Amino acid sequence: MTFTLATWNINSVRLREALVCKLMTEETPDVLCLQECKSPVEKIPLAAFEALGYRFMVARGQKGYNGVAILSKLPITEVAAGDYAGLGHARHIAGRLETGVTIHNFYVPAGGDIPDREVNEKFGQKLDFLTHMRDDFHAATPKKAILVGDLNIAPREDDVWNHKSLLKIVSHTPIEVEHLAQAQDAGSWVDVTRQDIPEGRLYSWWSYRSPDWDAADKGRRLDHIWATPDIAGAAHGSRVLRAARGWEQPSDHAPVFATFDL
Repeated sequence: MTFTLATWNINSVRLREALVCKLMTEETPDVLCLQECKSPVEKIPLAAFEALGYRFMVARGQKGYNGVAILSKLPITEVAAGDYAGLGHARHIAGRLETGVTIHNFYVPAGGDIPDREVNEKFGQKLDFLTHMRDDFHAATPKKAILVGDLNIAPREDDVWNHKSLLKIVSHTPIEVEHLAQAQDAGSWVDVTRQDIPEGRLYSWWSYRSPDWDAADKGRRLDHIWATPDIAGAAHGSRVLRAARGWEQPSDHAPVFATFDL
């Protein structure tokens, strides 16, 4: 079976329902993972998505904040919804396809503005969230699994517009990069996007603060698709739909895609 998966921090699924439908209509991914839905599950506009063929959904919702959902043309069953770092946030959902592939959808905390947990509680929560992910993957090694989401970290030097300028900026600090690497290593996860696009600058997020975001191109690759080694070799066709950042009333994130032949 060949299927295409996309991950997208939508920054309010109800506010941007039309953009989700546009993506579904024009790009037709088989599975679409959304983060920052900012909606209780029962208020996600599922009827519009069902009309476009996305008849299956697993989700965790939260009024006004966070929220993750997996919308699928393929049957999918919920298998987990973790409360990472005990925050009580809707930041993880996992579903299993009939092929036995498990899809984890994560929304890692952004971490605030100051990269110091002693003065910024949110930064500490981010590090604790990543540590909890690491410990989970150590405890039960994932197999036949895909992990996607807004992980809120750009790990490589070419995942940001200026490595030296961002070393002290939350999302690219060495301590965050190390915590993410530990979580990735614990599950032996393969960065599918960089497996397919190994060289060159690559971004999935551009700040709302930059009205000329496209020309300035001060981006970061915060959105990721990983796979376990047993299926990572079946992945191909990775891409970032940069054009979506320029749609009307856009999210500040662009969707990231990968196709799997399983």
